Amino acid sequence: MSDEWGALAERIAGHAQNYLDGLTRLASGEGGDAILPLLLVEVAQVSLAGTQLGAMQDVILQGNFEPALSADPDVDPLRAALTARLGPVDDYAEVFDPYKDTAVTPYRLSDDLAAVAADLVHGLRHYRAGRPLEALWWWQYSYFNTWGNHAGAALRALHALVAHTRLDVVEESTVV
Repeated sequence: MSDEWGALAERIAGHAQNYLDGLTRLASGEGGDAILPLLLVEVAQVSLAGTQLGAMQDVILQGNFEPALSADPDVDPLRAALTARLGPVDDYAEVFDPYKDTAVTPYRLSDDLAAVAADLVHGLRHYRAGRPLEALWWWQYSYFNTWGNHAGAALRALHALVAHTRLDVVEESTVV
């Protein structure tokens, strides 16, 4: 594996771990009422890692084979904590693929955020097992297949929520 691939795997692993750490802290209540803008930051930062994976050449594993791992950790407790923290803003509407399927689909922020986490965890497990190329392959494949879409949808929803809190202000009545 080239030094360039190794350096990229290290960067992506850092982004993945930062996202997981931040998401876990926010799900546990850190950040208080600022959860939405802080989630926006977390998703935007991990999306940067995804765009790097999307812009590079395809990672091809020797023999086109992913080594087996034991079962990934369960992200359902994280998803449940996010559901509780997000409350009424958890549900939103999204167009899954604006080029192939323009029907509006119900989504949940907690599901999106946890789906990204699950894919990043899987890649981190390869990375920590000393298989950075497999980690890159997984992160790239799953970015195009699942977590890129979930991160993009969550980014749009979070942006809308934060924008509404900043722009939807009650007009002040003027005193004559």
